[in-house]
Amino acid sequence: MAFNPREYDDALDRASTHARQWLSSLPERAIPMRLNADEVGKAFGETLQDGPIDPVAVIDELADVAEPGLMAMASGRFFGWVIGGTLPAALAADWLVSAWDQNAGMRFATPGVVAAEETAARWLLDLLGLPAAADVGFVTGATMANFTGLIAGRQALMNDAGWDLARLGLNGAPRINVIAGAERHDSIDLALRYLGLGEPTLVAADEQGRIRPDALTEVLDATTGPVLLCLQAGNLHSGAFDPIGEATALARAYAGDAWVHVDGAFGLFAAASPSLSPQLSGYEAADSWATDAHKTLNVPYDCGIAIVNHPAALREAVGTHTSYLINPDVGGPGDPLEKVPEFSRRARGVTVWAALRSLGRSGVADLVDTFTTNAQAIAAGIAEIPGAEILNDVNFTQISVAFGDDERTRAITAQVLADGVVWMSGSRWHGRDILRVSVCNWSTDDADVAVAIDAVRRAVAAV
Repeated sequence: MAFNPREYDDALDRASTHARQWLSSLPERAIPMRLNADEVGKAFGETLQDGPIDPVAVIDELADVAEPGLMAMASGRFFGWVIGGTLPAALAADWLVSAWDQNAGMRFATPGVVAAEETAARWLLDLLGLPAAADVGFVTGATMANFTGLIAGRQALMNDAGWDLARLGLNGAPRINVIAGAERHDSIDLALRYLGLGEPTLVAADEQGRIRPDALTEVLDATTGPVLLCLQAGNLHSGAFDPIGEATALARAYAGDAWVHVDGAFGLFAAASPSLSPQLSGYEAADSWATDAHKTLNVPYDCGIAIVNHPAALREAVGTHTSYLINPDVGGPGDPLEKVPEFSRRARGVTVWAALRSLGRSGVADLVDTFTTNAQAIAAGIAEIPGAEILNDVNFTQISVAFGDDERTRAITAQVLADGVVWMSGSRWHGRDILRVSVCNWSTDDADVAVAIDAVRRAVAAV
């Protein structure tokens, strides 16, 4: 079958129409989905037809059937979990990435998209104040970004111990002592499980979820052997940052070759803001960092960012070298496939380039500052509602609220969700059920803030 570009025209036009209709509905539509997955699944049908169907009809069917099952996560009134919206330039760039359809693993084969990613990487390192020589890889999300930093750390620590990990594997290898704060995100545990490193030794945290340096000192004093320390920039419930610089210095004092990894899934971008960056003091001395572009930077799903300050260890751990690939010179910029633990790759970094290019340095700072300002405004408004208790210091994007006992808090949370005007997620923190509010959408404005406060006020009144 010969390639005919015109065969794409009608299908792409219909997809564009449906996309525009979806985006135009976001300011007014209710946030929750109207049907669950089982109900939508029935509408999609159970059996595949015998013959082909016109592509335009396929796109119409997809849009019509899926729409009742879509949550308006890109709305400025979505405050559930840490899910940003999508910047216009980033969304348009994502469309181009799909159309270009480049397997962006090698600099030689796909220089157009690789160059965009490498440019985005340089801008990120400069914007975040991280070492210019670090490797940057674009992965599926923060879990794989954490995995990437930790696999590089495992490699470096095994090399330091004189253990040939590639040849001998983990059987009989020196034990790596993984240490993490008691309120680390579960993605750290998941990445450690993937890596065969087991559960971390936990260090007590303070009331905001920050690792306690005195407790870390006690753990380090009782530790023998290689250390991999996991720190956090942005607690899931409080938004608080570990004392990264102090904790890193303690690990270095214990063992100069200790590897320090920072999980900054949404908090690392605070480094781009002069007003917020002091909360990250000393973070640049770590060895690896993880973050999500589809959270704070507001690019389309999915796009995580892994940054490693020891390229040799990273490339040794994840690099692929075979006879049929055209590999770069050793010591050069490296192929994308040498910086991520997955070979066949979508050019995720192109959307990062588009977001950064459209915002500029000041735009990124304004973006994260606005998240904090909006979160503080929502927290202040909710605090005025009788019975509401703000449980965290709102110094970043997160708000945790309780309304007396757990039963009442759950009822109010359910009422907020049933109302549908906003979306806020329930959670449990420090032994209490909470209503958790995350502010991370570029389009959230003063009107959305007022709607959020009013939605909670109505829920409290109804319960």
